[in-house]
Amino acid sequence: MIRVKICCISSVWEAQTAIDAGAAALGLVGPMPSGPGIISDELIRDIAQKIPPGVASFLLTSNRTAMEVVAHHRRTETSTIQLVDRLHMGTFAEIRAQLPGIKLVQVVHVNGLESLEEAMQAAEFADALLLDSGNPNLPVKELGGTGRVHNWSISRKIREAVSVPVFLAGGLRPDNVRAAIEAVEPFGLDLCSGVRTDGKLDPWKLEQFFLAINA
Repeated sequence: MIRVKICCISSVWEAQTAIDAGAAALGLVGPMPSGPGIISDELIRDIAQKIPPGVASFLLTSNRTAMEVVAHHRRTETSTIQLVDRLHMGTFAEIRAQLPGIKLVQVVHVNGLESLEEAMQAAEFADALLLDSGNPNLPVKELGGTGRVHNWSISRKIREAVSVPVFLAGGLRPDNVRAAIEAVEPFGLDLCSGVRTDGKLDPWKLEQFFLAINA
C-alpha cells in the first residue's frame, strides 16, 4: 500500500486532519530560503509530540552541515529528518552517530538526467530518497513546495536504480496522482499545495486525493 506524506503541516488541527484522511507521515517545515509552510521549531516540536505512534514526523531542514542538522533535530524531536539540500560539511554517519534511530531522507531535485547520478550517490547513505521539483541552483534556492511537476520518466529511472524507498513529490493533485503512480511506482507520495486552498489544508481535497489513489 502506497504511503502518503502530507507536508507543510502548520497546526495540530492540520496534523490530525491529515492523519484522519489516511496520511502515514507528516512534513514539518523549518526555516527555508523560500516556499510555503514554514513554522517555528517550537511549533514543530509541539506538533511532533502529538503525532500518534505509527505516523512518521518529518523535520524539513535546509541546514547543510551535519552538526547544524543534529542541532535542528534536537530542537524539534521528530522521527525523521528530511534534508532538502545537500550536505557540504560533515556526513550522514556523523548525524547517525549523534541521533541513533532517526531516519534520514535525502531530497533530490529532479532537473535532468544528472539527477540520476546524484540520487544513486545519495542512496548509499540515506534511508530513503524524496524526488522533488525544486531548484537549489537559483540565487534564492527553491527547496520544495513549488507545486511543479518534474519529468517522471527520470524519477522512474531513479526508482529502478536505487535500493532504498523513493517518495515522489512535486505538483501532485487528485487529477494526476494515478498517472504519477503508474509512471514511477514509488514507495510513497509527498504533497503540499495539491491539498490546500488559500494555503490552508482542505479536507475535501484530501478526501479526493485519497479516493484517486485507491481508484
